[in-house]
Parts: sequence; C-alpha cells; structure tokens
Amino acid sequence: MRRQQFWWSVLVAAVLGGLVGVTVVAADEQFLPILGYREGAVRFLGISRANGYIAYLTLLNERDGGLNGVQLVWEECETVYDDTRGVECYERLKGKGATGAAAFLLFSTPLIYALTERTSHDHIPLFTAGLGRSDASDGRVFPYIFIPPINYWSQGIATIQFIGQRAGGMEQLKGLKIAHVYLDNDFGRELIPILDTQAAQYGFAVQHLAVHPPGLDQKATWLRVKVAQPDWVRLTAAGVMPPTALKEAVQVGVPRAQIVGNQATCTEQDMMPAGEAAIGYICATLHGTGRNFPLIQEILTSVYAQGKGPGPESDVGTMNWIRGMLAGFFVTEASRRAMREFGNHPLTGVEVQWGFEHLTITPASLKERGAEGLIPPLILSCRDHEGGGGVKFQQWDGTQWTVLTDWIVPDQALVRPLVEASAAKYAQEKGITPRDCP
Repeated sequence: MRRQQFWWSVLVAAVLGGLVGVTVVAADEQFLPILGYREGAVRFLGISRANGYIAYLTLLNERDGGLNGVQLVWEECETVYDDTRGVECYERLKGKGATGAAAFLLFSTPLIYALTERTSHDHIPLFTAGLGRSDASDGRVFPYIFIPPINYWSQGIATIQFIGQRAGGMEQLKGLKIAHVYLDNDFGRELIPILDTQAAQYGFAVQHLAVHPPGLDQKATWLRVKVAQPDWVRLTAAGVMPPTALKEAVQVGVPRAQIVGNQATCTEQDMMPAGEAAIGYICATLHGTGRNFPLIQEILTSVYAQGKGPGPESDVGTMNWIRGMLAGFFVTEASRRAMREFGNHPLTGVEVQWGFEHLTITPASLKERGAEGLIPPLILSCRDHEGGGGVKFQQWDGTQWTVLTDWIVPDQALVRPLVEASAAKYAQEKGITPRDCP
C-alpha cells in the first residue's frame, strides 16, 4: 500500500510540474530536453513539432544505435505557451544528465526572449528552428541562440520579394497598400520594423493591425482591412488565429489569394478548420512539402512501422511535423560536428555550441542524409547564427499545398544591417561586449 502511495505521489508531482514523461539519464547518454506545448490555444503547433523532433531522434537510436554510439534521450516539459512555466521547465531540466542539457528545443518566441540572458549565462544552446528574436542571428552578441534555416526578418523580406514578383518587379511595389494583421505579442511584433524599412525603400504603404492573443476576436480588425482596401494582406499569426482570420476575410470580401501568411500559418492543421475559407491562401514555408523524401520514408520504415512513432502516422510529412523533424536534424548534425572535435561521448552545451558555429550543410551532406530538397544548403558561424536559408511560397487548394516558387533568398544587404543594429542596441543596454569573430 505504501509503495502504491509513493508511486502515485511521484506521478502527481510529475504531472503538476509539467513534465511529459520523466526521463532517467544515464552517464553515457545525451540529454536533449524539449520546452513544448501539447495543451493550450497553440497546441496543434506544438504537438506535431515535438513529435517530428522525437521521431528523428528515435530514428537515430533505432537505425544507427544513437549518434556515433551515444544514445539520445529527451524529456518534454509542458509550457502551455506560457513564459513563466517555460522558465520553470528550463531551470528544472538544464542540469539533468551527466553533462547537463546539451541543447534546448523550443517553439515559442516570447519564451526565447525570456530565456535569452539565462542561456548565455548557463552556456546552453537554444535551438529555435526559424523563429524567435531575429537579432539573435548575430552570434557575436547572442552566442547561444541558433535560428537556422532563416529568421523572421528574412522571411518578411522574402514575402515582399514574392509580392514584388507577383506585381511584375520590385519597382511595381511603389504605391501599393499592404495591411499587416498580426498577433500582438513578441512573435507577432517581430515583423513590424522590417516591413516599415521595406515600405520606405520600395514606396508602398503599410498599415499594422494588431489582434489580441489568442486571436479569436478579429471582427473589428478585418472591418478595418475592408475599409483600407489593401492590395495585399500580410498575416503574422499562429494557433487559433489563422483559421479565424481566413473566415473573417471571407466575411469582408478579401480574396484569400491576396493574403500571404508567415510560416507558422502554413500548416494543414490551420487550413482544415477554415474549410472553404482557406482555399487560395498563400503562405511561406522554410522547407519542402510532403513525404516524398528518403529521410521521411526511412522514418516511416524504421520508426512508425516498428510501432515506435510518436503521435499518429498521418501527421508524418505535414508542415509542422517536418519543422520538428528538421529541428532534430540540425541539433544532431551540430552534435555530430562537435563530436569530430571533442570525441564520441555525451556533449556539454559549450561543445554543442561550438558544433553549431562550425556547421556546414552542403548539397552532398543533404543527399547523404536523405534530405535533398527539404532545405537549401547553409553555413553557420560565430558571426552568423541564421545560415542564409531561403523561403518557398505555397497555396492551399482545399486538400493540399501547391508550391508556387523555388527558393527565394532574402536580400541580406537589407536584413543583416538591421540584425546588427538591433543586436548592438541590446548589447549596449545589457552591458555586453560582443565577441570577436573571425
């Protein structure tokens, strides 16, 4: 009886503490914690991303015996997309395992802001997979945050380049009106400065229209869009906001083919609830679409067919699942690079950080991993924590995505000075001396 009461108390403590399964880490295992969210208004983003990440780590364990013989273990901590919960999860898990957390995976821009100073102090990389604070692309100021394949500002620049293509050239943007409908938090506000800069450069007008989180009440916002009669709408949204936005757009007569969304809206889980209101909608993607890649087929064979797949097999190849899988790819490739320098053993955060800063993803390495076409090649360095990726745009036809473009490479001559200026301002405010990078 006492034994039952003891284990029941352990289970209750774990659930109340937000842990999704408690992992015991052996001395010869690599610990990779996940600050995710399987509950709350944006849970559909978090569930499939975490499952994609876990599926990739499972593939390496099952097929390869781990990473160079080192077994990979993980533990999820439920944040409910809440910063306070997220910080508590980080503090609880950062020291776990023989070498501590080697790298944290997280999908929340506000939480990245909340952890920025802590992760630098603790020397543990945060991997954010194309989201988070864009100025963290400057590794001289933010040594422990990594954003490949591309940051929000680069995505925003690529969106205007796409609209320029549709208009017949960037010079045709002059005089156009663009409404920016955005979720009013750190994530949604990220794009405001880059749109203002591009508006001044190309001569279009931009109107920023905020939506209070979580984004269910948008009627007044879309009535303002109707009054403004913009040529294009840029939607920066996540969670429950995208399908609501598309339904409201129908009500006020805004064609979905004139709405271009960010990568977080580019998911099947957002389109299905919107139904016919989503048909024609365009959005940005940071990676290839579907299951037709050798790497994904290998995960289906070695993981899901063996009954070891996290989540439903039907999610495999969907947009958010691929985002999570690629996060696993980047984290383990950085670890693989670090092992060539430090040895095939569980790595510290400092060693994985070195691996990230010396990571080169070539066409040959993508082909070797079965990921050719999933992402473009990229190079990370001490100075550049973004990597120089690209963006594709795709359109929803009611049942699936149709890719509209090849990779659009953002204008780094525009985005990089903004990144460096914002990073320098942060360094000055915090009294940080930027690192010297070769």
